[in-house]
This record gives sequence, structure tokens and C-alpha cells, in this order.
Amino acid sequence: MNSNVKRFSFEKLDVWKNSIDLTIAIYKLTNNFPVRENYNLVSQIRRACISVSSNIAEGNYRISNKDREHFLTMAYGSLMEVINQLIIANKLNYLTNEELNNLRDDIHLIANQINKLRQYQINKE
Repeated sequence: MNSNVKRFSFEKLDVWKNSIDLTIAIYKLTNNFPVRENYNLVSQIRRACISVSSNIAEGNYRISNKDREHFLTMAYGSLMEVINQLIIANKLNYLTNEELNNLRDDIHLIANQINKLRQYQINKE
């Protein structure tokens, strides 16, 4: 990005950046899923993944800590949806064990970051 571009505060959060990177990885990976899954599993995984970064961004601008915490909880729940759907995709042989494990590592990192940010919100009260 251009250094003169004004950024929103959520764009500075590592957890948001990592969730965007995960979304890009998911989009690339699901391009290789069977076409018959485009309106099923592919759509579901992509929407859940997008929801992670969207809830982090939206929650960042909520006034109360309770509201911010709620959106982080939503982001965490969407992240758990993603891993669940990836496990299903793996069992259907749409992605390899190695691909799943690499994504699992990314998801674990993001989950920890969400929990730390949520804990920070709780402690601010």
C-alpha cells in the first residue's frame, strides 16, 4: 500500500492481517475444489473466512468493550466454522493432509490472537 494512504485502525492489527491472509489462501485453495461444490462447501468456507476479518474490523469501531468483545467472539466462531469445513473438505479428499495442517497452524495462530485481543478488551473494563 502507498504510505500516504490513510489506514483505519483495524488495519494495524496483526490478527486482522493474518485473517486476510487466511482468506486469500482459502480462496486460492477452494479454486481447486470440484465445481459442484461452488454453491455449497466452497461458498460456505469462503463466507465463514470473510466473516472473521469482517467481525474484527467491525468490532474495532464499537464504543463499548462489551460490543467489541461480542464481535471478537463472532470472529472466533467463524474461525471455528472454517476449520470444521476444512476438516470435512479433507475427508472428502478436496485438500491434502498437508494443506489442512498448514491451514490449521494459521487458524490456531489467529484463534490465539483473537483470544488475546478479547482478553485485553475484558481487562480494559
